[in-house]
Amino acid sequence: MIKKVALVSPYALSVPGGVQEQVLAMSRELSRRGIAVLIVAPDTADKSVYDTPAQVSRFGRLLSLPANGSKAPVTLSRRAGEQAFRAIQMFGPEVVHFHEPFAPRLGWFTLRARAFPAVGTFHRSGGGPAITMTGPLLRRLSRTLDSVVAVSEMAAGTYARSLVAPAKVLFNGFEIDRFGEFPKSTPPTKTLLVLGRLEERKGVATAIEAVLLHNRTSPEPWTLRILGDGPERAALERLARGNREIVFVGRVGDSEKRRELRSASALIAPALYGESFGLTLIEGLASELPVVASDIDGYRQAGAGHVTLAPAGSANAFEQAIAQALASDSESRRTKGVEHAANWSMKALIDAYLDVYAEASAHFRAL
Repeated sequence: MIKKVALVSPYALSVPGGVQEQVLAMSRELSRRGIAVLIVAPDTADKSVYDTPAQVSRFGRLLSLPANGSKAPVTLSRRAGEQAFRAIQMFGPEVVHFHEPFAPRLGWFTLRARAFPAVGTFHRSGGGPAITMTGPLLRRLSRTLDSVVAVSEMAAGTYARSLVAPAKVLFNGFEIDRFGEFPKSTPPTKTLLVLGRLEERKGVATAIEAVLLHNRTSPEPWTLRILGDGPERAALERLARGNREIVFVGRVGDSEKRRELRSASALIAPALYGESFGLTLIEGLASELPVVASDIDGYRQAGAGHVTLAPAGSANAFEQAIAQALASDSESRRTKGVEHAANWSMKALIDAYLDVYAEASAHFRAL
């Protein structure tokens, strides 16, 4: 039985993101099972205390690099990679679990050292020069992984040419019980929620335009609450034109996000591309909300018929889809949504990963 695991995130915990949330959630579930966990991440300046019993160690100066239509909060410091390796050595894990192992650069020294059984999980969907131009490097790194996992078929396909062995497809998990901690409430006006970093690929402009379109003609206006921050915020605020029904809440913590989900009328996920798996959709369903999402691969897989889909980037289509989702909301649909969300529970994911860890350990010992 595995007793000690190191989780390596190439992305700083100080910047909210799907990979970072997954690392923290995994650390909590592993800890619940009596497994000691070390989280290694960038950003030595980050002194925050995170909601996890795991030990958290941070190394390197934080940089923001373009990646897949977003900005990746990483470190490029070789020294940080060496420091991370020493911290992992001192912790003495039975397995080191690298999330996005190809992302620079924090985990590369540990990967190359080949001192521990190594599991790699790939989250990203969508290619680009960072993958196509670095194929030989990525393939060398993949040889140091004892087991390879992808969070979706799209993520597995993104890296297929760079991997020595095919990835096992699992999923992004979440702690379903945490999304029922706050009481469900009904807002006085229909309140829509958008979550995520404010960058172009997230498609928040589509949600704003859909709400403006609806509110120009309807006697029952919608309120849109936008949770998150990022480089597109100023442009999105200009698009909203000071409309009182469109509220920019800013970046919030996990607890406040879950509270907002329980007091909204619907969750809107208008991303344009680049979503390997729609964990946000699953969180909305677990919060007993109707969910309206872009009809893109990752969202289509996650929703599996339990969300209302609309063409990415079409404000008209989103306005109609939101109206349809609100009109068809019912206790039965909410119950089915929660049941669907339970398929992606963190408990089930950790069950699967413990088997992967055992396989990685066996492979490492056989070398």
